[in-house]
Amino acid sequence: MVAIEIECRACHARRPLTTPSPTCPHCGGQWAEARYQWIEPADKEAVDSWTAVLARRGASLWRYRELLPIGHAENIITLGEGWTPLLRAHNLGQMLGHHHIYIKDERQGPTGSFKDRQAAIAVSAMKEAGVTEAVVASTGNVAIAYSAYCARAGIKLWAFVTSSVPADKMREVALYGSEVIKVAGTYDQAKQIAAEFAASKNLFLDQGIKVIATKEAMKTIAFETAEQLGSLLAGDDPTIPHGNRHPWRAPNWYLQAISGGMGPVGVMKGFTELYDMGLTGRIPQLACFQSSGCAPMAEAFRQGARQAEAVLNPLTDITTLATGIPGEAYEVLFDLLAAHGGVIEAIPDADTFHALHTVAKMDGISVEPATAVAFAGLFKLVRNGVIAPHETVVINCSGHTFPVEKHIIGDQYTRNMAPVNGQGAPAGAATSGREEGLLTALEEMDNRVQRVAIIEDNPDAARLIRRILQAQGDFFIDEANNGLDGLRLIQQVRPNLVILDLMMPGLDGFGIVEAMKTNPTLHEIPIIVVTAKELSPIERQRLDGKIKALLQKGSFLDSDLLSDIKQALPQT
Repeated sequence: MVAIEIECRACHARRPLTTPSPTCPHCGGQWAEARYQWIEPADKEAVDSWTAVLARRGASLWRYRELLPIGHAENIITLGEGWTPLLRAHNLGQMLGHHHIYIKDERQGPTGSFKDRQAAIAVSAMKEAGVTEAVVASTGNVAIAYSAYCARAGIKLWAFVTSSVPADKMREVALYGSEVIKVAGTYDQAKQIAAEFAASKNLFLDQGIKVIATKEAMKTIAFETAEQLGSLLAGDDPTIPHGNRHPWRAPNWYLQAISGGMGPVGVMKGFTELYDMGLTGRIPQLACFQSSGCAPMAEAFRQGARQAEAVLNPLTDITTLATGIPGEAYEVLFDLLAAHGGVIEAIPDADTFHALHTVAKMDGISVEPATAVAFAGLFKLVRNGVIAPHETVVINCSGHTFPVEKHIIGDQYTRNMAPVNGQGAPAGAATSGREEGLLTALEEMDNRVQRVAIIEDNPDAARLIRRILQAQGDFFIDEANNGLDGLRLIQQVRPNLVILDLMMPGLDGFGIVEAMKTNPTLHEIPIIVVTAKELSPIERQRLDGKIKALLQKGSFLDSDLLSDIKQALPQT
């Protein structure tokens, strides 16, 4: 991996990369950027060597791994994300009289949106940092993507979503085993409640655009676009990554609808890095679009202001874009627009839904409303002559709302909270006791009553067992990765159940079983053994009458383990 430093946006102090992104130790700033050794300044020999390596790599965002903030390949969590198609909008181009419109089709990611990129890098960074439970606030797509990737990583996710998120999306989040907390309020209120919950439980809180990994994930859109556009303009196949076979090309314009602004901020960082490395000859102009019923950035930009006023009561049906408090992200976008040119426009909902139908009918692409906002913005800029007919345009097709199976989960998959007077207190709570009432409600949400200790020296096996337990949502989980630490853990926490491997260095599983059964305070704790070892008759005899179940690794289903756990645990 290339040496990476973190630069504070406020004071420009630099420090080595740590993940997840910390607060600046010099000024307390929470916004930082990753800086790579051979980009600043550009090392031509290193860049040439890198692009030559790319020519031999496969089609995923991890082809750019030297310029991504994950230190060790074993921490990469992937579902095949990245290298989404760059499609020429032939019919729309014909209709608009602009023949160089390209659609970056992020609908074809693993969970159907460009948030798969964010989840892949962010969850990999969580794994690298040892995170086992995380909290995120979302208007839909982030919760779905993070849920899928956290499931794969063995990380329990608490997803706080607004009640306006479509039921199908909430069901999909629940399908992956995440805890879904539905907040009857705005997205900004959901973020506030999520932050308070994470603080009360001492859990990792994903802070979106402030996290290094999320911005770095989005820049891969720029890298892919430049490679693919180079192939398209050379008349070659853009579905095959060629590395340095063709010149990389940046478009004249990059277009995207925005909520918090993370996508364009990350994408523009990617285009800037390509330019700094000498791989492209330009940094594109940027066009961002918001729904007119919640457009704090567009309104501030129209006024020439560098800070945006909050919109406390969004009035739009495009709920995924209803972020009323943009914060520092708008200042970053404002500076990008000042440096490279571009606009932020507000788009009425009626224009959005018209564009949605138009794109589907003209080029056979069915998009979610948030993407339709960007297409409506494209139509507006073309109509007003802002984008010239000869200019190359890339538009982020950010997602597709796929149906999910409704009969798997049933109806009890959310936990409800409602703000009082817009402040985030639970429904029915007295306003005078807001803080106590909120924390009480949050405590009640985490109603796990059974404690399980996993003693397993194989991290993959431990992760699998933990994931099976976490998907049920009702266990406290403690872990140890060797026998001596495991026995000390059991003595300390006295769990309701021990799930135990037999073959471990030092004190093995047989020793733990014998130690527990000879200890008056531990001998009643049930034990389930999960082992890869083929037991001899003598070994089986050592366990006989001392354990509740014996499962063979690689040959049991999660239902088998859960059934044995149900039988072993005391009924409450």
